[in-house]
Amino acid sequence: MAKRDYYEVLGVNREAGQDEIKKAYRKLAVQFHPDKNPGDKAAEEKFKEVGEAYEALSDPQKRAAYDQYGHDAFDPRRRARAGGGFHDPFDIFRQAFGGDMGDIFEEFFGGNRRDPNGPQPGRDIGCELELTFEESANGCQKEVTVRRLEACEHCHGSGTDGAPRTRACATCGGHGQVIASLGIMRIRQPCPKCQGAGRMVENPCRHCRGAGRRETSAKVQLKIPAGVSEGTRLRSTGEGEAGMRGGPAGDLYVLLHVQPHDIFQREGDDLLCEVPISFIQAALGAEIEVPTLNGQVKVQIPPGTQTDTVFRLKGKGIKNVQGYGWGDLHVRVNVEVPAKLNAAQRAKLQEFAALCDDSVNPRSQGFFDKARNFLK
Repeated sequence: MAKRDYYEVLGVNREAGQDEIKKAYRKLAVQFHPDKNPGDKAAEEKFKEVGEAYEALSDPQKRAAYDQYGHDAFDPRRRARAGGGFHDPFDIFRQAFGGDMGDIFEEFFGGNRRDPNGPQPGRDIGCELELTFEESANGCQKEVTVRRLEACEHCHGSGTDGAPRTRACATCGGHGQVIASLGIMRIRQPCPKCQGAGRMVENPCRHCRGAGRRETSAKVQLKIPAGVSEGTRLRSTGEGEAGMRGGPAGDLYVLLHVQPHDIFQREGDDLLCEVPISFIQAALGAEIEVPTLNGQVKVQIPPGTQTDTVFRLKGKGIKNVQGYGWGDLHVRVNVEVPAKLNAAQRAKLQEFAALCDDSVNPRSQGFFDKARNFLK
């Protein structure tokens, strides 16, 4: 397979300067590095390809030979033109990043090189809260208890007993970073002893042992908006762990769980309930009372209502949590048939049955007509 143009491999033009070539290589080398793409042969070949392109274009002698002769400049019979062949791609990788291996950590792993001695934000924390169905629908005020790190009340977050006295960290020698091995690479990472600060406090606070924060139990007041549902996650700004050295506090995230209701089922902002009616009410029609979240309402049942008929009560559902109005209440009626009849009731029903013809039950008559045609 023919080799691709080295400038095309790195995505730079032929007039690109050395800084631009180096920047392009570092980006691609991190993207296709085997440690970042384990087992991916295609990525491994790309890593080798960009390494070869970078070595050719970063060396003035090799670049000049390549610009004049192309890939022929590196033919084993003509290598003298380019000053020799290519090195191991991993050696090229290390040389491209030079002695500043912390850059690998930042680019390879998306590290954030925040000033270790500056303000540090506190971590976010989370908890769960159970609500009744009515609380989730109407909104409410709730209180939760959380465990979190708060600024030490004795040193007010400074971590020292009086005016701070510090010395260089013995673990990192005051540099704030240590060297760690990662596969073929050696990278810098924050010192685990001083947390990257490079210095240790000689007079730490006796109550928080120099941390500046202590774990404590705190009560947090929450306002639950109307219309929240199962799995909703609320954010309470600044109610997480305290920051360090004047950094902002983290946030509290509350995962909501909603208890099921005995009568209502929720579908989005709509509610569904099933209401039993007698076969007398269904046949003759009636006015019945139906429960809603805000009291009883009357619903007119027309004569001849069949079981599973649904009546829609507009605006009687759940308030939309984003403020887009209210859902509806869907009332499904179930026609109940008496389980037991006394003699007088049975006689009256038999008398009623004798007066009925096919027009009384058009649905059943249509069904049996279709069944007879099917069985012929």
